[in-house]
Formats: sequence, structure tokens, C-alpha cells
Amino acid sequence: MINKQSLIDRFLRYVAIDTQSDDTVSDRFPSTEKQLVLSNLLVKELKELGVSDATIDEFGYVMGTIPANSTKKVPVIGFLAHVDTSPDMPGKNVKPRFVESYDGSDITLNAEKGVILSAREFPELKEYTGQTLIVTDGTTLLGADDKAGIAEIMTAVEYITGNPTLRHGKIRIGFTVDEEVGRGVDHFDVKRFGADYAYTLDGGAVGELEFENFNAASAKITIQGRNIHPGYAKDKMLNAILIAQEFNSMLPPHESPEHTEGYDGFYHITKIEGTVEKASFQYIIRDHDMRKFERRKAYMERVARYLNSKYGDQTVTLEINDQYYNMREKVEPVYHVVQTAIEAMEKVGIKPKVRPIRGGTDGARLSYMGLPCPNLFAGGENFHGKHEYVPVESMVKATETILKIVEIYESR
Repeated sequence: MINKQSLIDRFLRYVAIDTQSDDTVSDRFPSTEKQLVLSNLLVKELKELGVSDATIDEFGYVMGTIPANSTKKVPVIGFLAHVDTSPDMPGKNVKPRFVESYDGSDITLNAEKGVILSAREFPELKEYTGQTLIVTDGTTLLGADDKAGIAEIMTAVEYITGNPTLRHGKIRIGFTVDEEVGRGVDHFDVKRFGADYAYTLDGGAVGELEFENFNAASAKITIQGRNIHPGYAKDKMLNAILIAQEFNSMLPPHESPEHTEGYDGFYHITKIEGTVEKASFQYIIRDHDMRKFERRKAYMERVARYLNSKYGDQTVTLEINDQYYNMREKVEPVYHVVQTAIEAMEKVGIKPKVRPIRGGTDGARLSYMGLPCPNLFAGGENFHGKHEYVPVESMVKATETILKIVEIYESR
């Protein structure tokens, strides 16, 4: 049996550390120094657990090895999670609260601010009736993305190193930075990591298993307007704010996150600021299908060209940058990594939910870097916001799944 209290204590220790990344910083890596506080702590804790080669490199990546104790030839398996939390929601002064034996009703997160975790708005809450939930105080995110994953990996390490009778191959542990800003493995040395296959612990609800994800791009649009005194502006003024609104209005109105699910792609406006003279705004573009993904980017380019023809060259500047691609292409040839995870979940009493990720993980990019890397559930719900929560029972099952994967690979 794993040490459940140790798992909980780790999670609480990790979420107390502010590790928010910063998507406005591009001239340093990681984007925030505070991520390194947790990375360095993890090196210390790994060494205390007997992972003697645990290190942190110049980029903030943590790596460590549990040497094989099996005489069999067993693939080297890696487990990874990321230390940073979303730049879109405060990650400082996180004050987790326990809801014991959850009864299925609404949970008041913050009475003063009127923040409610509503069973009607979040119907999946009912699935956790009777369980212990860790919730926020309604002012910050919780950080289960991905500190639940970190705590689960570390608790699995504690179990493996403390139970030498458990036969296993070589296991590699890795913790990354800046995943939330799309740069999580920019400098990750796959060859040095040395795993044959790996799993990220970065998924959501219990049982989730993902080997498909969005193809992803970011888009930044700058509108150069012309500010003229409004009393004399006829046929002269170009209001950058209104042109920005016009750009957005030309995108399909129901192809946004709040209207899509499953394999549906979308355009998602994430930031806008500006004046009459100049405005800028940003999107993320997502689609599982590569052809549709390319069409989405091409459509935005057509919109920009149209507005430039209407208002004048250089009025609209569009920059599109690909971020990551669907890992399915790289994982399917070694589908046993998915089958092993399915088998592991079934053996620990979980019904696997194989579904596409409506997002991305470090695993997507690692798969294209030569390390096939499906994504396992970490157990949290409502990531990136004040309604985030994680059931303790889901974290326990995630840890058990890690251990069962290790066991299955050794037994073959």
C-alpha cells in the first residue's frame, strides 16, 4: 500500500510554493525564477528517497534514476510532470481546504466573494460523492495542474525505493518547467534522459489516458490605427479597437472553446489591449486534424489580408507560430505504451477513459523529439481557475497506476 498521508503532505507542500510561469517573458528560461524553488526542493527530496543521481540543470530540468533491480531486459520507462502553474491565475498564497466525505451538494469556496463550486455548473462533482476533495479558497488556482502529478510520481518513487522486493527495470524521473507557456521541453535533453518510453502525469479526471492531442499554434495580431481628434475624424480616423473587433467578428462564432468538445477545433482569443492608435490581441488555434489545423491558420491569414485591403497595407500584422503537434502519429507505432497503461488502470480498479486531449502536454513535443509519451490522469478538475479541485482518491489511483505500469513492464 502506498502512503496516502505522505502523498497528501507532498501535494500540500508543493502547492504552497508559487511557481507561476510568465507568457510575456521570452528572454530567459525558465520564464520565472520562482519555479526553481520547487525544482531544487524536488532534487533534495529525490536524494532523500535514495535517488542519488538527482540533479537540476542550467534550464531548471530535474532528472533522476531508480536503477533496475531486475535481471530481465526491461525497457527504460520515464515519468514526468511540470512544476509551473498557469500564468492566467494567481498561484501565490494558495490555501487548500479539505471537503471530507463530499455529499454531492454545492461547495462554498469563498462566502465573502460569493465563489461557489456548483454541482449544477460542474456536474462531474457528483461522481466524487463520498470522497475527500481538496479545493481552493476561491481566490487562487489550486495547482493540481501539475503538482498532483509531481506528488504522485514522488510518492511512487518513495514506494519503489522503500520496497526492494518490487522487481523493476530502470526508471527515469523528470520534472520540467514552463509547460504552461508552451516552452516546457525547449531545452530538454531526450538523449540524456535516456528513456525508451515515458508517461506524463498531467491529465485530468481519474482514468483519463490520452495519446492524441491538438495541433497547436499561437497567433498575435497588431492593428496600427490612426488617431484623429474625434471632432474632425470623418474619413481620416482608423480606430484600432474597432478593427480588432471586426477581425474577431470574422472568425466562426461557434468555433470557440465554450462551443466545442471532443475532436472539435477552435480559435480562442486570450488577450486584448489597445487604444485608438494601436491595438494588439492574441489567439490560440487548435485542431486535432492537421488539414483542418492548416486551414484554420490560412483562414486567419485571409482575414488579415482582407482587412489590409480595406484599411490599407500594414494596418494588420499577423504572426502565427506553431507550438506543438498531435502525438498520435508518434505513439501509434509503439501502441503497447497505451495498452500497458490501459492494463495497469484495469488492474488497479479503474475504468480507462481513452480520449483526445483538448490541449497539449510536454508529452506531445517529447513524442516528436523521439520519446513516445502518452499522458496519464493526475486526478484534478477545472484546472487553471479558482474552481479547481482534486479528489484524494484520484491521486491515490494515479500513484497506483504508475506502480502497476512499472510492474507490468518487468513481468513481460
